[in-house]
Amino acid sequence: MTAAEPDLRHHGDAEVRADGLGLVDLAVNVRTGTPPLWLRERLAATLGELAAYPDQTAARAAVAARHGRPTDEVLLTSGAAEAFVLLARVLTSRHVAVVHPQFTEPEAALRDAGHEVHRVLLSPEDGFRLGAVPEEADLVVLGNPTNPTSVLHPAAAVAALARPGRTLVVDEAFMDTVPGERESLAAVRDLPGRVVVLRSLTKTWGLAGLRIGYVLGPAPLVAALGAAQPLWPVSTPALTAAEACSTPAALAEAEEAAAELGLWRAHLLKGLAGFPSVRVYGEPAASFVLVRLPGAAAVRERLREHGFAVRRGDTFPGLGEEWLRIAVRDEATTDRFLDALAAAITTA
Repeated sequence: MTAAEPDLRHHGDAEVRADGLGLVDLAVNVRTGTPPLWLRERLAATLGELAAYPDQTAARAAVAARHGRPTDEVLLTSGAAEAFVLLARVLTSRHVAVVHPQFTEPEAALRDAGHEVHRVLLSPEDGFRLGAVPEEADLVVLGNPTNPTSVLHPAAAVAALARPGRTLVVDEAFMDTVPGERESLAAVRDLPGRVVVLRSLTKTWGLAGLRIGYVLGPAPLVAALGAAQPLWPVSTPALTAAEACSTPAALAEAEEAAAELGLWRAHLLKGLAGFPSVRVYGEPAASFVLVRLPGAAAVRERLREHGFAVRRGDTFPGLGEEWLRIAVRDEATTDRFLDALAAAITTA
């Protein structure tokens, strides 16, 4: 891909797997030390049930109760990524607007399905604050908090994008990294038009390899998306995870993890502030931080030599080669990273 047309299919795991160097992973935003033991034990217990076809009843009910919605407004999917594909295939939108910089898979899925996509580019100088989208857009897609900017948009600003005749898709894959999920629209059901919220269990619970996510939205649209799925799209272990991670005990654990993450993020930001050439735009709120610095591509390669993988930013529309995304980790790991960053900037 050219610099003018980013590689929408590039993901952070490529930064870690390349060359088999055993790098410290600051490129993928999955919480370390996960899945927790109790969840691994629940998943292992399902191995004796694999002869039976998956039954979504209990998992759908648990997710619905978690968000205060009827079960017919919940669709379980093979990760949130499947939801992007289903929406792209089912919706017959004429004017599609995708708010960038954001996770690139929604746009890739829309283009694969034949949609023409209008990019709404948010400005770093404005802190990536959510702005206007074309009034004629009948499908609007954005993330909250947004990958890779880590900006958390106010729920009121996101809700203001809802319109009669418009489908508003909000990717909340990282919302459970925010204490109290305070700007979520997951439980909101009274906005005009169709509002669809996507969630993932990948990040907080360390389940990227299991593939489990879900859609929250109006029942007729959820039914249409479900009709486009293959039979038994979500495995029995994944359904068990969806049910287990929706319990009050699991939600309390996620809340505690989000609070700890906030302390770790503050530590990282304080360290980054000590580098005159490194700049953070907006107020990061999720499990990663986006930075801009001269020679970022060379710095990224130098960091690999020092044992750290970070995410390149130039594959996100609206960014370029001077951007890097850094996952938030514990303070000891962050301190080692900051030492490596100092060396990488000096020698780049």
